[in-house]
Amino acid sequence: MEQKRKRLFILLFCVLLILLAVYFGLQKHNKSQEKKKKAKAEAETIYVTDINSLKEIKYNVGNGDFDFKKEDDKWYDAKDKDFPLAQSYLRQMEDTFSKLKARRALKNGDSLEDYGLKEPDYTVVLTDGDGKETTLYYGNITGDDYYITVDDTNKVYTVSSTSISDLQNKLEDMAQLDAYPSIGSGNLKKVVITQNGSSNTYDSKNDDDSKNIAAAAGGLGAVKLETAADYSVDDKDLPKFGLDEASRITVEATYTKDKKDEVLILYLGSTDTKGSRYVMIKNSRIVYLISEDICNNILNLH
Repeated sequence: MEQKRKRLFILLFCVLLILLAVYFGLQKHNKSQEKKKKAKAEAETIYVTDINSLKEIKYNVGNGDFDFKKEDDKWYDAKDKDFPLAQSYLRQMEDTFSKLKARRALKNGDSLEDYGLKEPDYTVVLTDGDGKETTLYYGNITGDDYYITVDDTNKVYTVSSTSISDLQNKLEDMAQLDAYPSIGSGNLKKVVITQNGSSNTYDSKNDDDSKNIAAAAGGLGAVKLETAADYSVDDKDLPKFGLDEASRITVEATYTKDKKDEVLILYLGSTDTKGSRYVMIKNSRIVYLISEDICNNILNLH
């Protein structure tokens, strides 16, 4: 009986080894087939562009002239280098246009005029690290695609209309705004408000300051840095916003985050014609607009 059990165990073990070998063999075969499919698809893909090092993107897709340049692996607006440009937008453009895929290449097509390419609607100029320019001309739309041609050739392609979707943002839509902390009555510890050389301090440890701290916390917690009046203000222009050192009100708020003390320094300036107030965060160059009511809460003006 014991001998039979041993033979049965050996038989089952051999079957298991065979099944494992078949399983791993199928896995290897499937991976190989998938690799071949990808290689075939890549070989059949038509690329309109093949730019290794894209350094400049200029375009006009109906919403103005844009010019972005890349320096030290960072993109910036050529017209205003200090503009706080969110890099994600330009990196997406870079990925799209470095190797722009064509849906198809037209053979024995009609004249450029028939595709709207005699007088193109949109133009995108790409410059590589050696200064070589590649110009894409966008003509008529056909379904979900555009007809395009490259440089001065008469070769016509179709590309997805999504290829220019990232180019349709306004410059302000591509701004990287400042991060603003979460502040409320539960984590605001102290507020120091300085104006005209004198300061008022409200401390959460002082029971007499509880109402003032609550009001300031309500104001600071309601701040939304969403609307900008200037994205890269020069020092010489600060007075017109009431944000120069002599005119501004400085709000220094100490709050806790992850059990550590943090400090926010906010500058409050003058009001605009619509009653909103100009505001800046220390070390930022962006001038924001927030409501007068929020500022009054921060300053305990009731």
